[in-house]
Amino acid sequence: MPRILLIDDDAQLGPPLAAYFQRFDMTLECALRPSTGLALLRGGGGHHGGFDAAILDVMLPEMDGFELCRTIRKESDIPIIMLTARGEVMDRVVGLELGADDYLPKPFEPRELVARLQTVLRRRSTSAPAAVRLVFDGLVIDPATRSVLRGGEVVELTGTEFDLLHLLARDAGKVFSRDDILNQLRGHEAELYTRAVDIVVSRLRKKLEPLDCIKTLRNAGYSLAVGRAQPSTDGKPQS
Repeated sequence: MPRILLIDDDAQLGPPLAAYFQRFDMTLECALRPSTGLALLRGGGGHHGGFDAAILDVMLPEMDGFELCRTIRKESDIPIIMLTARGEVMDRVVGLELGADDYLPKPFEPRELVARLQTVLRRRSTSAPAAVRLVFDGLVIDPATRSVLRGGEVVELTGTEFDLLHLLARDAGKVFSRDDILNQLRGHEAELYTRAVDIVVSRLRKKLEPLDCIKTLRNAGYSLAVGRAQPSTDGKPQS
């Protein structure tokens, strides 16, 4: 059963939401302060403190949700959904730039929040197509462990960044439009905007430097332009 952490200073939000989550076989635990939430994420119970995803409100005491997202991203690649003010597009842009996987404007319908969580959790757990390492010149992508090596060094990616890179790598050289990427990575049509793709691509390019492998085709989209991928079981190109 997925275990979700909500960090929101509205004490009235957590209990009814937790009861609703149980209907979908999810456990929701609540923290009213960022310091409490960070302690839970850093606590025992395995990776991410045993949590499978985190929901962060933007308006919080101690530090705002953006700073909290930045802090978590320095330590963890746990899927993050940001709760933003309705209509505040810049809140969504900033959240995505900091590494959030998705956003949802307040006030929201609990069912939509569940749907967003199911999407990010499904992306995280999906290993299909076959969990075969993709080996390029200077780049190795392992979907089984969701890890990336650039020149032999580990590259820390968020869930969305990995999914985008893996999508491009599975069909290297193919041009994916922004709509293609949004449809395949998000899995729903609510409040999508193409700027989100550009933000994730920009973050991904920076993390892959000095490797310059994600190309932009004007008015078309993005593609992975690097040496041909070869499946292997040990991360080394086949001879």
